[in-house]
Amino acid sequence: MLSVESIETCYGPSQALFGVDLAVEPGQLVALMGRNGMGKTTTIRSIFGLTPPRRGRVLLDGQPIQGRASHRIARLGLGLVPEGRRCFTNLTVRENLLATAQPGHWTLERVERLFPRLAERTHQGARTLSGGEQQMLAIGRALMTNPRLLVLDEATEGLAPVIRQEIWKAIHTLKQDGLSILLVDKTLSELLPVADHCVVLEKGRTAWTGQPDELTDALKDRYLGV
Repeated sequence: MLSVESIETCYGPSQALFGVDLAVEPGQLVALMGRNGMGKTTTIRSIFGLTPPRRGRVLLDGQPIQGRASHRIARLGLGLVPEGRRCFTNLTVRENLLATAQPGHWTLERVERLFPRLAERTHQGARTLSGGEQQMLAIGRALMTNPRLLVLDEATEGLAPVIRQEIWKAIHTLKQDGLSILLVDKTLSELLPVADHCVVLEKGRTAWTGQPDELTDALKDRYLGV
C-alpha cells in the first residue's frame, strides 16, 4: 500500500533524513522505531508532504505522492495522529470529530464506541480534556476521515498507565478490523506484540528491518537503548 524509498529530507540547509526505506502492506501494522531525534517524526512529515523529501519517492498503491499538497495526500486515504495531539482546542469534542468527517465505516457513533470517554464528553471543550482524552480525540478525529492507512506518531507518550491501556486496546481493535497502521511508540512491551513488522531508524537512516521476534536484546540495546 505505502512504500517509502530512499527518502532524504532537509529542514533548510540541515539534512535530517539520509535514506529511509519502509513499506506498509494492506492490513499490516508496522512499528517505526528509534531513539529520540533519529528521524521518525520527519519521516512521517515527509510522507504527508509537511516537509517534502528532496530525494527518493513516496508511493501509495504504486503511484508517487511526494510533491503533492498535504490535504491532497490526506484525501487519498492517509489519516494522521500527530505528535502532541493538536486538537482544535476552541471546538467541542463532537465538533472536532465532525470537522474531519468523511463518508465511510467510521462514524461518530463508532468512534464513541471505541472511546466511550469521548461520548461522555461530547459537548465539552477540547481544551478542558486530559492529555489522554485529547489523544483519544486525535485518534478519533483521524478515523473520522475514514483512512485506509492510519499513522500515529507517539501513540501513548506521556500518558497515564490506565489511559495507555485503553489506547492499546483500541489499536488492537483497529488492527483486527483490518486497518493498515504505521505506528510510532516507545513502549516495546505493548508495541512488539501487536506489530507485524518493525523498521528501526538511526541518524536519519533505516538501520534495521524485520519481524518483531527477530528484534534481539542486542539489537534493542544498540538501536533503542538509552
